[in-house]
Amino acid sequence: MPYDPLYGPTKFKAKDLAEQYPQLSTPFYHRPFLTRRRFFRLAGAGLTGAHLIGKVEAQSATGQAGVVTKNTAQNCIFILLTGAISPWDSFDFKMISGATPAAMSPASVNGVNWAMGLFPKIGAHLSDIALVRSMNAHALVHSLAQTWTQIGRNPAAALGNIAPNIGSVVAIEKDPLRKPGQVFPAFIALNSPSGVGEGYLPATYAPFRISESSGTTSAGVPDTANPLDKTGSGQFKTMLARLHQIDDPLRLNAAYGTALSDYNDFYTEADNLMYNPAVQAAFGFTAADSQRYGSTAFGNACVVAKQLLAANQGTRFVQISFGSWDFHADIYGTQNPKGNNMFTLGPQLDNGVGPLLDDLKSSGMLSETLVVMVGEFGRTPGSLTAAGGRDHYVLQTAVFAGAGVTGGKVIGATSPDGSTITDFGWNGSGATGPRNVWPEDIEATIYSAMGIDWTKVRQDDPFHRGFEYVPFAAQGTYGPINELWM
Repeated sequence: MPYDPLYGPTKFKAKDLAEQYPQLSTPFYHRPFLTRRRFFRLAGAGLTGAHLIGKVEAQSATGQAGVVTKNTAQNCIFILLTGAISPWDSFDFKMISGATPAAMSPASVNGVNWAMGLFPKIGAHLSDIALVRSMNAHALVHSLAQTWTQIGRNPAAALGNIAPNIGSVVAIEKDPLRKPGQVFPAFIALNSPSGVGEGYLPATYAPFRISESSGTTSAGVPDTANPLDKTGSGQFKTMLARLHQIDDPLRLNAAYGTALSDYNDFYTEADNLMYNPAVQAAFGFTAADSQRYGSTAFGNACVVAKQLLAANQGTRFVQISFGSWDFHADIYGTQNPKGNNMFTLGPQLDNGVGPLLDDLKSSGMLSETLVVMVGEFGRTPGSLTAAGGRDHYVLQTAVFAGAGVTGGKVIGATSPDGSTITDFGWNGSGATGPRNVWPEDIEATIYSAMGIDWTKVRQDDPFHRGFEYVPFAAQGTYGPINELWM
């Protein structure tokens, strides 16, 4: 099978490739798109790189006529519970005789069965939260399902390997709304070192990835100050000016095309981040903040997520990954109480999400911030396995809060043992009628809340097939869960 330097193995022959991708016969320095992507991936430039290159021009795109979005959210915090949390021990709690420990402290909170022994702080916000208990997964393989959850489509489908993260779509759609002086990336991924990136979109819309440790304090992002200027001598600015003096005649020379001039944008915008107090204020935190959020890596990520949005520096989508919830054995820590189990990870989740909702609500930001929490699939219902755990299962629960979502709401219901859906709880999308919820519907819901037409089809994908934001949405196969706002 021939190999496409841009997209890997391909069914096209060499001649077809030349016609399909004329840039392959163009000198390397005349390929601006490839240059950007290669440079930032190789350099690992992070905050001072991936989002600092020239903006992509608006591409022709069409959507289904008459689409009306909810448009209630300015921002989104997307919490991906990697490893697949057990819904029966969390958001669709079931007290299974002979299996569920009494330490779960089951209680009815506003008519919702809840494990107060694990999630008391989230439980205190059930009046702000909507639970979607009729969600299904398409696949039961971790890597496949996690990717599916982040791109809202089958990763093995025709455009799956070039599909961008939901956050990258939000970033490119909201780019025209960026204000002068906003220097943060639109999409920031916390504790998500290997998540899905920008796909085929320009690297401008890639996530800036940074991992928060479990330390009690953070001074913010490293390497945004130069050691030469510790005494305030201005040497860094002098050196940068000298660089421009020497390099600009070459880098901005039209004879070399746009590829080299793109680096001018890189240097200029990276310079705007240097010595910027807003950067350190948003990405740093105090010991008191960390402690209130649990003094864990996940809690610290929640602190930073809140501060990023409060800074109003252009960030619109924050993804936080937290896990792993892959408890095939010893799910309750009977054999190893200090290992990863529901009673060690559960409080970390609670201590992060609870204060996050507290602060978003008290500041008024919850009304304009959609918070979504979901795993890649669920866990086997009923009794535990012989190993004392739960294996992979299709049913799961998604959690929504903020941006006008009606709190205290439960959409869908499952049987007492969790094996089947007994009530879908919504009318489906288009003409489909009542049905279960899929990852594509979650994606469409996020887009609708953010004021993005989920039926839009971009015409700039490299295969010229037309890239649908949500596959088959124009036909009504998938769509937003509007019942969340009812």
